[in-house]
Amino acid sequence: MGKNTAVIDKNELEELKKAAHDLAEENAQLRQKLDHMNELLLNAQRARFGQSSERTKYVMQGGTQLGLFNEAEAEQDHKAVEPTENTIVIPEHTRKATRTVDELTANLPVKEVLITLSDDELICGKCGGKYEMIGKKLVSRRLEAIPRQCYVVEYYSCSYACKSCEAKTGYANIVTTVTPPMLMKHSLASASTVANVMSQKYVDGLPLARQEKIWEREGIRLSRATMSNWVIQCAQTWLKPLYRRMKKTLLEYSVIHADETVVQVLKEDGKAATSESRMWVYANNDRSGKPIRYFEYQPDRSGKHAAVFLKGFSGCLVTDGYAGYNLVDGVIRCGCWSHMRRYWREAMPKGATKETSKAAWGYDYCNKLFALEKKFSKMSDVIRKTARQVEAEPLLEAYWWWLETLDPAPGSKLADAVTYAKNQKKFLNAFWCRQDLDPLTKAKNC
Repeated sequence: MGKNTAVIDKNELEELKKAAHDLAEENAQLRQKLDHMNELLLNAQRARFGQSSERTKYVMQGGTQLGLFNEAEAEQDHKAVEPTENTIVIPEHTRKATRTVDELTANLPVKEVLITLSDDELICGKCGGKYEMIGKKLVSRRLEAIPRQCYVVEYYSCSYACKSCEAKTGYANIVTTVTPPMLMKHSLASASTVANVMSQKYVDGLPLARQEKIWEREGIRLSRATMSNWVIQCAQTWLKPLYRRMKKTLLEYSVIHADETVVQVLKEDGKAATSESRMWVYANNDRSGKPIRYFEYQPDRSGKHAAVFLKGFSGCLVTDGYAGYNLVDGVIRCGCWSHMRRYWREAMPKGATKETSKAAWGYDYCNKLFALEKKFSKMSDVIRKTARQVEAEPLLEAYWWWLETLDPAPGSKLADAVTYAKNQKKFLNAFWCRQDLDPLTKAKNC
């Protein structure tokens, strides 16, 4: 034995092997923890900076700004002064030329502007003859917009007398025309004005406070309190019957999609300003021909709200995995593949591919299923059912077989996706055995 040879007995060797094994296990645990922390960081960045279909930019967090949905209620003032003909001032303006169209706005009306010669310029400088137009050439296209125009419409009823009756009897038969009913009593508001206020607020997300400034810039003093009165009164009088009719019609369809998202309502009685409320949405599928999107505010996420709303509905209910929907009786529960795909997306690290991420495989399976549904979208119900059974069913079998091969680290996003998939398997499989179900067309805010 050489003089540099170290002698290690059997016990020391076993201890070294054990220490190496422990260090390897500790290293694996630390790597797993690091991967998990990277997942949390990535998803936090996505939630804050990336697009998220379940978040809305109109949710106001703290501060003095009013929320999108309860601004009208907060600003409403029954004593707000209605504008009159004397208080409305409409600045004079020059009418601009009718807007034209460019290559991307082919559906807009087109106005041709011909740059012609004046009468004096029509005289030929060589022979004194007269020029005649022999053609025209398109030089440019320009998109023009006409600013909003406001004016007062005065309705007069007209009276008519029958002169023949008057000549024969001495009394004229008089009839008087009837003007259209007022939108609101003792108000200058018209249907177009209130529709403009509502669409800018609820479609474009423009608060009444900003609309007030826009009106003022146009020379009209219209307070946000007055607009709040308009919104609430017209909603109660004119929109509520439509709202009820929409719900009645929606419950008659065979498929309804449901989802709920967080909203924050400030100054709500009995609730802290930081508490979360829910905006529930119910929708029929796009194949119905008459799409309905029905929103209902509720102070919490309890499944009892869905149970009350869907009372009497006995068709297919397409939702995510929220257990609250189990309270809805008499429906066929179906899973939402949009939510399933989102779980795989959240489990994918940045720049992930099928070669580097197992979650990317799940995401790819969902995309293939979506591609098939797009191909089937124009088929009749019966043919589409057969196509699903022929093409979608084998894809689903491959998907579930692949899922069983996964062994994700506990607590990881991949584990969340696998658990969600296994728990929702029965519901996610529901669509291919029914011809009228469209589970890939989810409610709008999904």
